[in-house]
Amino acid sequence: MSGGRLLLWRHARTEYNASARLQGQVDIPLDDVGRWQARTAAAALLARHTPTRIVSSDLGRARQTAEALGRMADVAVEIEPRVRERGFGEWEGLSGAEIAERWPQDYALWRAGGEPTRVGAETRLQVAQRTAEAIAELTGAMNRDDTLVVVSHGAAISSAVAELLGMPAQWRGIAGMHNAHWAELVPSSGDVLPAWRLVGYNLGPTDASADWNAGPDRSEDEQSGSTRDPD
Repeated sequence: MSGGRLLLWRHARTEYNASARLQGQVDIPLDDVGRWQARTAAAALLARHTPTRIVSSDLGRARQTAEALGRMADVAVEIEPRVRERGFGEWEGLSGAEIAERWPQDYALWRAGGEPTRVGAETRLQVAQRTAEAIAELTGAMNRDDTLVVVSHGAAISSAVAELLGMPAQWRGIAGMHNAHWAELVPSSGDVLPAWRLVGYNLGPTDASADWNAGPDRSEDEQSGSTRDPD
């Protein structure tokens, strides 16, 4: 790796995000607010960076988010399954209350930072290794002026960031990423470890709305003459 900038961008909102259901690898699309978030965040990202390559998870919510940026930047979106979300097995699609009721001990372990392996979930280490492996390959040929945008998912991004910073997979020092926000990393100089430095986290257009997860403000809707996305 000779230089460049890496942006790890979380997909925009889905119905599962809105209802606080664990998505994992369930393949569901963005909702109306999510499509607005994707366009709004893409414009904010482009105001700061010029992507030279856009790579997305193979799950639809990430692809839709990536395509919003790709259209604006006129950059084709590539697909990389290794940056998809962490698999949560039998828990996928369920709310926290539903999981706690059916698997109280495993849920308590997970909330305390443990691994719910008995339900068929991936471990944090597995997710960290596969995402970091993909990112290492993608960044291997980057030049100093390149900006790579990898569109991924909340748990996958936090695991990848920990791995890239040389932290253990169980490290809990990274907060959750907001929908359609991103982390920014740059390579360290020379042979310094870790090989990457985190220069920004949870970056995005949070000032675009009084409540990012509620969609555009009413005043914005009134100015546009519509309360729904055209997509």
